[in-house]
Amino acid sequence: MHELNWGLPVILYLFLGGMGAGAGAVSASIFLRSGGGDLAGSNFRFARWGAMLAPPLVILGTAMIVLELGSFQAGNWFRFINLFLTINLSPMSIGSWVLALFILVSLAYAYTFISKAARPGDELHNMRKMLAWAMVPLGVGVALYTGILLGAMPARPFWNSPILAMLFLVSALSTGVAAILLVRSLFGHKQKVNEQAFEQHSYLLSSSDMLLIGMEILVIFLFVMYAHLTIGSVEEAVAVIMGGELTTLFWFGFVVLGLLLPAAIELKYVMPTLLYQKAYAMPRTMEILICALVIVGGFMLRYIVVIAGQVTGPVGI
Repeated sequence: MHELNWGLPVILYLFLGGMGAGAGAVSASIFLRSGGGDLAGSNFRFARWGAMLAPPLVILGTAMIVLELGSFQAGNWFRFINLFLTINLSPMSIGSWVLALFILVSLAYAYTFISKAARPGDELHNMRKMLAWAMVPLGVGVALYTGILLGAMPARPFWNSPILAMLFLVSALSTGVAAILLVRSLFGHKQKVNEQAFEQHSYLLSSSDMLLIGMEILVIFLFVMYAHLTIGSVEEAVAVIMGGELTTLFWFGFVVLGLLLPAAIELKYVMPTLLYQKAYAMPRTMEILICALVIVGGFMLRYIVVIAGQVTGPVGI
C-alpha cells in the first residue's frame, strides 16, 4: 500500500494553474498579434475570454495548494506567507513570486476587458497593451513552474526529468486554448459577430491546438524515452505507466482520449481549410467535445504524473 502525501489539491493546483496560465498567455498573444489590439473584430473577443478565464483558474488552483500546505487549519491561516519571506533561487521561492505576480497582472489585464464597452482604442487601450506584453512571459513562467516544482525533486525518479517542465508547458497552452474555445462554443454564438471572421479565428485556434497536441505527443514520447534510458530506478517508475497500475489511465485516459481522439477530430475539420482553402466550419457539439477531451486529458496528465511519482517511492540521493 503506497502512502500518497500529495493528492487531489496538488493535482488541481497543477491542472488549474497550468490551464489558467495557458489561457492568459494565449489571450495576450491573440491580442498582440492583432496589431497590439488596434484591430477590431473577433480577435478582441477571443482575447477577452482568455483574459477573463485566467485569474479565477489560477487563483482557484493556488487556493488548492495553500489548502495542501495546511494554511486553512486553525492557527495556521497565514502559513503560506512563509513562501515569500525566504527569497532565494529555489524553484519554490521563484515560482511563488512568479505565481503571485501573474495573479496581480492577470487581474489587472482582465479588468481592462470587463466593461461591456471595452473595445480596441478605448481609454484602457495602452494599459491593456502593456499588460498583454507582461502576460505572455508570466503565463509561460507559471506553466513551466508547475513542471519545475516536481522536476526539482531528485529523490522522485518519475518526476526528476528536464522534459517534465516542457510537457506541462505544452499541455498548459493546449488546455488554455481548449478553455477559450469552450467558452466560445458555449457563449460566443449568442453574440452578433462577423461570422466569417469569427470562424477564421476559431480555425486559427483549433489548428494551433492541433499543433500543440502534436507537440505534446512528441514531448510525452521524449519524456518516456528519457526515463526508460536513464540508469537507475527510473525504469521502475516508467513501468507504472507501461504495464503497471496506471497503464490504463495513461494510455486510454490520457493518450487516446486526451490526445489522439481530439487531434484526429480537429484534423478532419482543419485540413480542408489548410489544404484547399475551404470555409472552416466545425459543428458546435463537436467543438465542445474536443475541448472537453483536451481539458480532461490535461487533468489526467497531472493526475498520472503526481500519483506515479509517489507510488514508485523515493530513492536515496
